[in-house]
Amino acid sequence: MTTSQTKIRVAVTQAQPVWLDLDKTVEKTCALIAEAATNGAQLVTFPECWIPGYPAWIWSRPVDLPLHKDYILNSLHLPSPQLSLIQDAAAKHKIIVVLGFSENIHDSLYISQAIISASGELLTTRKKLKPTHMERTVFGDAPGASDCLHSVVDTPVGRVGALSCWEHIQPLLKYHTYSQREAIHVAAWPPLTAYGEDTSPWSMSAEGAAAVSQTYAIEGQCFVLHTTAVITEAGIEKMRIQSGGLMNKPGGGASAVFAPDGRKVSIDIDPKEEGILYADLDFDKILGARTLVDVCGHYSRPDLLWLGVERGQRRCVREETRKE
Repeated sequence: MTTSQTKIRVAVTQAQPVWLDLDKTVEKTCALIAEAATNGAQLVTFPECWIPGYPAWIWSRPVDLPLHKDYILNSLHLPSPQLSLIQDAAAKHKIIVVLGFSENIHDSLYISQAIISASGELLTTRKKLKPTHMERTVFGDAPGASDCLHSVVDTPVGRVGALSCWEHIQPLLKYHTYSQREAIHVAAWPPLTAYGEDTSPWSMSAEGAAAVSQTYAIEGQCFVLHTTAVITEAGIEKMRIQSGGLMNKPGGGASAVFAPDGRKVSIDIDPKEEGILYADLDFDKILGARTLVDVCGHYSRPDLLWLGVERGQRRCVREETRKE
């Protein structure tokens, strides 16, 4: 935890994008950045696939070529004029931005996150290690270690890291992220429905996801900014998911902030309402938690158990020189 500050203010969005509209969602992103900074936040977070919205139709029907085509066309390129607008907003308002987005690389898509500094610098980008279940109909795996494992960076408000959705139940990935010593972790999620409001398992509900983020806070001894999206009739109609198994009714907002001991330290917003949650983080709470347990420090046994990481990257085209 490399910061001289012991208390900072963060902003966790609970909002809906302008579904499948890149430019309008970027415009809304910049407005939320400005709002968060105006209210004193030094860091603001956005959910999984915030740009251009989570492709919820995949849980209703695995193939929808017209929607998939629109999704490709409205996903974010790096670099791009749209990303530059977000970077400029971060610099103008002097606020760190942790952004979730669908990344377009030659029309292949990846669930990605970016951490942008308060001066507008792109500190890191990462891709989801493995898209979850039906997400694989739209998104590819992170190609290699450099694409998904470099997920924590130094900032003036401490070390900030990020993972997406069910990456938070990948034990090895979590441990690797813990080892990078976050003070603040951004857990990016799609809209999350209360258990019993659809046909999904408890593990996919708002309650199940919150339990996963709380566990991350306890295991990682860090603050977790649990960031979710809202879906309204506009998104439901756009993706024609009224009869789907997930996200088929308005709601989904469940954003929260969890302390290093797992306590919720934010006040809930109604699941159907858009807004921003604010929380003042006291980093002394991290020291208190690590006094008791540090899974990558005094509470580890690397002589018995350790994590191995493959740093190489397998490209589709590799040039090899044959020795005579």
